[in-house]
Amino acid sequence: MTILENIRGPRDLKVLDEAELDELAEDIREFLIHAVAGTGGHLGPNLGVVELSIALHRVFDSPADRILWDTGHQSYVHKLLTGRQDFSKLRGKGGLSGYPSREESAHDVIENSHASTVLGWADGLAKAHQVLGRDDHVVAVIGDGALTGGMAWEALNNIAAAEDRPLTIVVNDNERSYAPTIGGLAGHLAALRTTDGYERLLAWGKDVLQHTPVIGQPLYGSLHGAKKGFKDTFAPQGMFEDLGLKYVGPVDGHDIAAVESALRRAKRFHGPVLVHCITEKGRGYRHAEQDEADRFHTVGRMAPRTCEPSEPSIGPSWTSVFGDEIAAIGAERPDVVAITAAMLHTVGLTKFAARFPDRVWDVGIAEQHAAVSAAGLATGGLHPVVAVYATFLNRAFDQLLMDVALHRCGVTFVLDRAGVTGVDGPSHNGMWDMSLLQVVPGLRIAAPRDADQLRAQLREAVEVTDAPTVLRFPKEAVGRPQPALDRVGGMDVLHRSDDAGVLLISVGALAPVCLQAAELLEGRGLGCTVVDPRWVKPVDEQLAPLAAAHRVVAVVEDNSRTGGVGSAVGQALRDAGVDVPLRTFGIPEQFLAHGKRGEVLADIGLTPVEIAGRISAALVRVRTKSREEYGR
Repeated sequence: MTILENIRGPRDLKVLDEAELDELAEDIREFLIHAVAGTGGHLGPNLGVVELSIALHRVFDSPADRILWDTGHQSYVHKLLTGRQDFSKLRGKGGLSGYPSREESAHDVIENSHASTVLGWADGLAKAHQVLGRDDHVVAVIGDGALTGGMAWEALNNIAAAEDRPLTIVVNDNERSYAPTIGGLAGHLAALRTTDGYERLLAWGKDVLQHTPVIGQPLYGSLHGAKKGFKDTFAPQGMFEDLGLKYVGPVDGHDIAAVESALRRAKRFHGPVLVHCITEKGRGYRHAEQDEADRFHTVGRMAPRTCEPSEPSIGPSWTSVFGDEIAAIGAERPDVVAITAAMLHTVGLTKFAARFPDRVWDVGIAEQHAAVSAAGLATGGLHPVVAVYATFLNRAFDQLLMDVALHRCGVTFVLDRAGVTGVDGPSHNGMWDMSLLQVVPGLRIAAPRDADQLRAQLREAVEVTDAPTVLRFPKEAVGRPQPALDRVGGMDVLHRSDDAGVLLISVGALAPVCLQAAELLEGRGLGCTVVDPRWVKPVDEQLAPLAAAHRVVAVVEDNSRTGGVGSAVGQALRDAGVDVPLRTFGIPEQFLAHGKRGEVLADIGLTPVEIAGRISAALVRVRTKSREEYGR
């Protein structure tokens, strides 16, 4: 039996000696490599926080002490150390979440897994403890990438203002920004800076010198500056100490004893302390260490020794189709530029960046800045394409509304991972964009159904110069082409029936589902016409007369039913005086449990059988009502 198998909770860590702790770290890495290879997930980030996680749980007493994880995909080790070692269905239906989950454990606090929020959480929890007279500790673990987010600095500004409120901030620096400081002097200075005696001496000196006539204030300023300059010679702490935070580090994040020592000093201090840990993403796994792109940030199912995929490729992804097309557009249009928020490769901008390095900007985890900067680029005569995950556009809504749309800027937002994403859980489903964006004046939304439409609609989007445009697509293989039979207005007719029974409006990638539902309906003797509106905002003017010629209208979308395309269609029909029964199919107003995309879609009723069944029932009710009214 391995040491890991004997760990049932954080208390079990406290009795281990140094050799056993090193063995435990090896056990955890071996476990992660094989477990995550079997399910897919975030491998590199977790290999990098093994020792850090062990040290955290040895120094602090979770769950009484609250350990908060920013970008919670680095919490796998935390799960193992808090008694969750069944990774057989990690990120799968009924299995462990890939992020912290309150339903799983009292040791988990933040579930949303959107970066740069942890310091705000920590500030609030520390304030709550102070008001309630509790002496439990609050620890916030934030990756250096998350410090590029403006929210993190807003929180730091507030945290630093409360010198008497204990709070430990652990910066997990896995980009090797600074080399670890080695030797006894660095450790001595770190200990000195966080001792009560040192702080009392500084306070006494400040009080005495500042009240000494003539020479006191200048002398205090000189001594304070000399002290700061001396410390900055040995450690890169000035930026944080200028905010009023005590700084400990840099610490080798893979040395358990060193991390523990730093954390214990921080724990003893009666105020906010920042502990800077240098870690290596993908640590201990040769394939990850040699991957300079992202150190195996996320992997699919694979063979752990060779990294060969365990699942067959099922065709190009939506992301790759976009990536190829935006690169082609870039070659034709020197005014087209690209922006992303810390996800250059994952949103498909790799080829564009390689060909046009001076026309692409990764602004870090700063979606708000991306949107405002895009407005400036557009005003300057360029056409920016802002590529982010759909769920992260939520953070930049005000900027899109007030900076881009209000100023009628020609900016194209490309939303990857739109709709149900599945395994990444509730915070990563891109299920709100078509609801939020309905209220933005002048904005247009394209939802392509296949690769050909993605290419065509991307080109249409970048031609718009006086309003923002949005292009959205899901996280999956793009599938087969869905050719149009005809066009009505700007809408493509995908299936036509002579019987004007059902008008089925198919939104985006759900076209195959709608076409299968139409076949099922016709098998029951019910005629069904399927149209793809292509641009779902604004609602096509030809939709109202087309709907008036049918007995039932149904809208199927991979977005929240609340305020989505179905709602917009209903409003348009009412405005046009078309009184036709409308049925909407989409994502219910709830946070969806993680699972494969197909499983989640089935759970919420977005399947051909469910859609056809509910439309059939609606049509029967319409016919029954018509006969009753006719009989009267």
